[in-house]
Amino acid sequence: MPDSTAKPFLIWAGGKRLLLSQHNEYFPSVFKTYYEPFIGSGAVFFFLQPKKAVLSDTNESLIKTYVAIKSNWKPVFSHLRIHHKNHSKEYYYRIRGQKPRGPYSAAARFIYLNRTCWNGLYRVNLKGYFNVPIGTKTSVLLPGDDFETISSILQSVELKKCDFERVIDQAGDGDLVYIDPPYTINHSNNGFIKYNDVLFSWQDQLRLKDAAVRAVSRGAKVVISNAYHRTIEDLYKSSFELNVLTRFSRISGKNDGRKKGKEFLIRGGF
Repeated sequence: MPDSTAKPFLIWAGGKRLLLSQHNEYFPSVFKTYYEPFIGSGAVFFFLQPKKAVLSDTNESLIKTYVAIKSNWKPVFSHLRIHHKNHSKEYYYRIRGQKPRGPYSAAARFIYLNRTCWNGLYRVNLKGYFNVPIGTKTSVLLPGDDFETISSILQSVELKKCDFERVIDQAGDGDLVYIDPPYTINHSNNGFIKYNDVLFSWQDQLRLKDAAVRAVSRGAKVVISNAYHRTIEDLYKSSFELNVLTRFSRISGKNDGRKKGKEFLIRGGF
């Protein structure tokens, strides 16, 4: 049985914390290996807690944070306690500008900045430096933190820093692939391709769809979250089942900017 105390330890733009709690009927209850090539906060992974999984992302700092917690959660938590004690506006920008010396301090810095920056947004400049301003949250340590359990769950997980196609192409008969690429749910229809191309190019969307088709042909079950737009509908409708879900977009500085939006939940191999 999944450990209900294990929650995502990161805040992530487009995170799917409510997806399974509201729509678990779209996911199989039985499968072999779980694959997720855009891990982010890992909300779906932590809900399902599969016995065997391959998680990946192109964000090296993100993957190294998972690896550090898997390896030894205690020094990560110790560094995080220091950040919690010292947190202030001045301290935030000082830590943001530093380069950690070791894997555990780097993981704690990543979590600290994620929890105290603006809306948990991850963004780097052209030189690769994290440049998101400080947010309004003041708590670094959270009541539900259980890094020991998270570390335990990650012991059977393979973590990779790589392109999504490499991971999807590993999935075979009886496996489950959950794919959650970057996209926005609030957009102008006319500007969809231009706006989303900054997040995830149309060529990447085409590669993703082709990789999903290959995975299904090998016997895998594939679930994809994607933008609710006619271009996505046209891309998948001939080969996949399309379901329309509604959720709030969190990337807004004001509460009234957090509007409901639609998105597709696409399934194949069921």
